[in-house]
Amino acid sequence: MTDKEKRPINNAEEKAKAFLRLSAVIAALRAPDGCPWDREQTSYSLAPNFLEEAHELIDAIESGETKDIIEEAGDVILHALMQAQLFEEQGKFDSADVLNAESDKLVRRHPHVFGTLHVKDSEEVMKNWEAIKKEEKAAERKSVLDGLSNTLPALAAAAEIQRKAAKQNFDWTEIEPVFAKCEEEFRELKEARAENNQSHVEEEFGDLLFALVNLSRFMDVSAEQALRRANRKFIARFKKMEELLAKDGLAMRDQDLPTLDSYWEKVKSLEKG
Repeated sequence: MTDKEKRPINNAEEKAKAFLRLSAVIAALRAPDGCPWDREQTSYSLAPNFLEEAHELIDAIESGETKDIIEEAGDVILHALMQAQLFEEQGKFDSADVLNAESDKLVRRHPHVFGTLHVKDSEEVMKNWEAIKKEEKAAERKSVLDGLSNTLPALAAAAEIQRKAAKQNFDWTEIEPVFAKCEEEFRELKEARAENNQSHVEEEFGDLLFALVNLSRFMDVSAEQALRRANRKFIARFKKMEELLAKDGLAMRDQDLPTLDSYWEKVKSLEKG
């Protein structure tokens, strides 16, 4: 039995009603007799919250908890509709303009679905997508690297920069030179540290990170997701180490590094066993 058979998906009418209900709730919050806090908000004041909600949605997706995904996806949609409401109050556009513009873009960029174009695979789909996007943005973008978001996390931004450069054939054709580049940048970082020049150290450290992101791209790994996974693993092990130390009546801050290393290895062995 498929997921759709287990739980029927809302039909178009139900989805439309849900959208209208949320839009009405948001309008009520912003009304003269609505919520004082919501009425004080601006597009700028809410922007950081939207970024936070997007990260929380990613966390929920990675956790796999349906209830959390529903809640966090709702918060992201709330912020998008709240932005539309704010601009509607200024007489600039409303949520219908946003949704129609997105629908138009999707139809335009999927001629193999909504037109007569034939494609053989997803790679060809992406080539067509980029070609259409480039034509749309030709008047406002002089470089293929124009349009990158300034708020992207640095690792994700590096991956996007490299992906765009690769589409212009500025890329290695195999992975071995990428490994060599990482090793080269690591050597240069050590040399910069030996010079005792902090500015140079920071520059070379950045070059090393950029090279490692490139390596992750060649390995089909998201550097951002891989680092988040490493962070979660460290947190889990650290907390378990705290538990073991407390069980033995020891305070972590009072122990030397060899002792803490022994507990760290004990945690790792427990994971394997």
